[in-house]
Amino acid sequence: MPGPPETNGGPRCAPCAGIPHDFHCTRCNVEGEFYRRGICARCALRDDLNDLLLTDPADPGTAGKIVDVLCKADRPESIITWKRSPTVQALLSSLSSGKIPLTHEGLDAQAETAEREANHLRALFVHHGLLPHHDLHLARFESWIKDKLRPLPEEVAKPVGHFATWHHLRRIRSLTTPEKSARGPVHSAKQEITETIKFLDWLWQTHQRTAATCIQQDIESWLATGPTTRKAIRTFIVFINNTGTNHQVEMGHYTAKNRPTITQDQRLAWLRELLTGTSESLPYRVAGILLLLYAQPLVRVAKLRVDAIETNENSANMRITFGTHPVPVPQPFAGLLQEHLRSRPNLRTGSDTESPSLFPGTRAGQPLHPNGLMDRLRSLGIELRGARNSALDEHLTLSPPPLVADALGYSHQVAFLHADNAWSRYVNLRTKP
Repeated sequence: MPGPPETNGGPRCAPCAGIPHDFHCTRCNVEGEFYRRGICARCALRDDLNDLLLTDPADPGTAGKIVDVLCKADRPESIITWKRSPTVQALLSSLSSGKIPLTHEGLDAQAETAEREANHLRALFVHHGLLPHHDLHLARFESWIKDKLRPLPEEVAKPVGHFATWHHLRRIRSLTTPEKSARGPVHSAKQEITETIKFLDWLWQTHQRTAATCIQQDIESWLATGPTTRKAIRTFIVFINNTGTNHQVEMGHYTAKNRPTITQDQRLAWLRELLTGTSESLPYRVAGILLLLYAQPLVRVAKLRVDAIETNENSANMRITFGTHPVPVPQPFAGLLQEHLRSRPNLRTGSDTESPSLFPGTRAGQPLHPNGLMDRLRSLGIELRGARNSALDEHLTLSPPPLVADALGYSHQVAFLHADNAWSRYVNLRTKP
C-alpha cells in the first residue's frame, strides 16, 4: 500500500492516507507501485513472458501454463530479475519451442549448461502441478551409482552394483513420497556404498579375494587398521549373508566409544537465550528450541510441515506432532512458534505463500537444507549431538521409554538404548563424592 502504516502497523491505501495520486494498475486495477508505464510488476512480468514464450510456441497451452506459474510469485520483481539471465531466457525459449520437452528427463538433460536454472524451474513446476513429483536426490543418486561403478574392476563393481540396486535403491524408492524426501536415506546410502567400495577394492588388490570369498579375518583386519567410518560396511556384510553370497562372515553393531552430552544448566541457558535473546533470526531460534526442548535431530526439524502444528488464535493449547500423537507446546515457546508461522521466510519468490514447510527453502516447495540449520546453530556454540542427547535423557528420566519414543518420533529400540545411558549417567552423578 502506498500510504504510511497505521498506528497498529497495518497498510493504508492512498485515499485513506490522504494521497491524491491514483496508484491503481491500469490493467489489473490492483493498487501498488507502478513498475512500467502505469502497470504493476505482475502485469509487466506477464508482458515479458508472453513476448518470450507465446510468440511462436510449439504448444500454446503448455506455454501459457508456464507463464501462469511464473506469474504466481508473491514478488514478481524477483522473477523479472531472474529471467534477465541469458541462460534462463534460452531455457524458457527452448521449453516454449519444444526443443526441450517439458518433462523431468528434458530438464535433466540441461545439467551441463543450466543445471541450477533447470532445477529451479523444476521445483516451480512440481509445486504448481505442471510436472509430477520428482525427488531430485533420488535421481542424482541413480546417476551417482553409475559414475561410481564405471571405473571399478568387475570383481568390485558387480557386488557393489548388486548391493546399491537391490538393497539401497529399492528401499529408498519405496520410502520416498512427496512429503518424505530421499535426502537423508541417500546420504546414508552413499556413505555405505563408498566404504564398501574401499573395502572390496582393498580386498581384491591385497588378497585377490572378492565378496564371495572374503573371510572373517579380512573384516577384522580392515576394521582394526582404519577410522571408525569403516563400520559402514556392516550393511553390506548383512546383505551378502542374507542373499547367500557369503555365509562365512559376520559383523556386529558398532557402539560409539563416547556419547557427547551437555549439562542441564547449559541446556537451560541455551533455551533461555533462544527464547529471549537476539543472537539469531527467528527461524533458527525456533529450530534450536525444537532440538533442545524435544530432542529433535535437525535433519528431522528441517522437514517439519506446518500441518504438524495444531494451534488457535492466542497460542493456547498449541500442540505439535513428531511421532504417533501430538505433544503440548509450552509458553513462551508457543508464542514464538506462532510468530514464526505468521512470518515464515522465503515465501515471496516463485513458490507463492502456499509452502507446506515449516522452514521453507529458497527453492519452490522445498524446505531449508538441514546443513544450513546445523551451521547457524553451531556458529552460536551449541554442541548439537550433546544437546539432543541431553534433551532425550531428560525426557527418559521422567517417562518410560515407549512413551517418549511414541511422542518424539524415535523407535523403541533407540529409546531403550538412550534410557540405559541416561540412567547410567544419573547413577554415576549420584554416587560421586
